Amino acid sequence: MTVEEGRLSPPRLNAARRFVRSYLERPAGLAGLGVLAAFGLLALCAPLFIGDAQLNVIKVTGPQLAGPSGSYLLGTDQAGRSIIDLVIWGSRESLSIGIIATVLTVLLGTTVGLLAGHYEGWVGKGLMHVTDWFIALPSLPLAISLAAVLGRGAASITIAIAVTSWTATARLVRAQTLAVEARPFVDRARALGAGNTQIMLRHVLPNVTPLVLVSSTLTVASAILSEATLTFLGLGDPTSVTWGSMLQSAFSDGAVTAGAWWYLLPPGIAILIVVLGFTLTGRAVEHVLNPRMVGRS
Repeated sequence: MTVEEGRLSPPRLNAARRFVRSYLERPAGLAGLGVLAAFGLLALCAPLFIGDAQLNVIKVTGPQLAGPSGSYLLGTDQAGRSIIDLVIWGSRESLSIGIIATVLTVLLGTTVGLLAGHYEGWVGKGLMHVTDWFIALPSLPLAISLAAVLGRGAASITIAIAVTSWTATARLVRAQTLAVEARPFVDRARALGAGNTQIMLRHVLPNVTPLVLVSSTLTVASAILSEATLTFLGLGDPTSVTWGSMLQSAFSDGAVTAGAWWYLLPPGIAILIVVLGFTLTGRAVEHVLNPRMVGRS
């Protein structure tokens, strides 16, 4: 893709370069991005060195609840499976659920926010009443109820997280939409005959996208925590390996009473590190796109 082809205008290309340069100047953002890149690479490459023989409780031959050793760096679980293999494999579904739930959350919240900010009549008021209703409801009990009704599995957890997490994005996008539509260039577009859809998609959406980007990076962290919580409560697929299911299995199989700390700590630390990585990345993006936040942090 080149500028001459008209696919990326010089102002946008320069803005992208400034964004990259500013981001590279932030060590915390680089650390967070490095953590996410490492976990993402492990999740993508896991099938290359972890197979059914390491995950199937019938096929594994390792010692049960054995502590860390040269053969098993992080010990084994109650079935004799390597904890480090389970942590790496569990990152695949935990990250995928978190990212997919975030995409659905951002799409739903952005759509509601754009419509509520553009249509200030009964449509906008109705959408904001629905948003306020969801905000008033406790998110965790609602997510548990939805996941239980939809059935155990990754799909139900993803939908439950998206349905209970879109309100913050909707309110943020609505506020920014109102600010953008008050600018003179939107009035000029209306005077030239631009319709509602054109104004929202061509004039408003590009201006709210940076905020949506920041919101999405921070939403992934909360989505991963929500996935771990719901899976820990037994609402996930019992046949799949996730960080939440590892914690649930550790507690239900007596790892606490047996003193098997190596079974409990690795998935919890993995969740903590990934959430920290997304938070550092999101904060760095937020400071680059809105330098006034630096003085407030």
